[in-house]
Amino acid sequence: MIEIRIHGRGGQGAVIASKVLAAAVFKEGRYVQSFPAFGVERRGAPVVAFTRIDERPVRIRCQIYEPDHIVVLDPTLLEAVDVTAGLKEGGWILINSEQDPATFDLPAKYRVATVDASSIAIKYKLGPKSAPIVNTAILGAFARATGIVGLEALAEAVRESVPIKPEENVAATREAYLEVRY
Repeated sequence: MIEIRIHGRGGQGAVIASKVLAAAVFKEGRYVQSFPAFGVERRGAPVVAFTRIDERPVRIRCQIYEPDHIVVLDPTLLEAVDVTAGLKEGGWILINSEQDPATFDLPAKYRVATVDASSIAIKYKLGPKSAPIVNTAILGAFARATGIVGLEALAEAVRESVPIKPEENVAATREAYLEVRY
């Protein structure tokens, strides 16, 4: 089983990212589970969403405490939350950042990738400039860095799951797939 934990802030699309990722993987014939965990439900508050992927039905029903991979929609969360808690050795940490992966002081036992999902989201007018919705862009980068899901299945899931600006969201997904750095 592959377990993914997505860290974001309310309004960035972490919950939708988890759902879209699950839908894309399901399209490729695997079993999935997607669910959020909320604290204080308000824009800007830390949010965590989870996705499980397996070749067999997923029956476990708890939060993910030892993820295979981590996605961070807001790099300020690296200072506020221990996003690497429980992350398995060799796991990916994908960070929405304009910085190079090597600039992050993270243990060498993890693989780090970055993509400037905020700039991509702003380019396609996904949310306001002050609070871009980065979820579809970050998923494109995740697909390329991890190889867990194909770009075409992801694009199809974005088109079907994101009712506002579906083509712009697909374009953001494709651009981030090409722009991810690792």
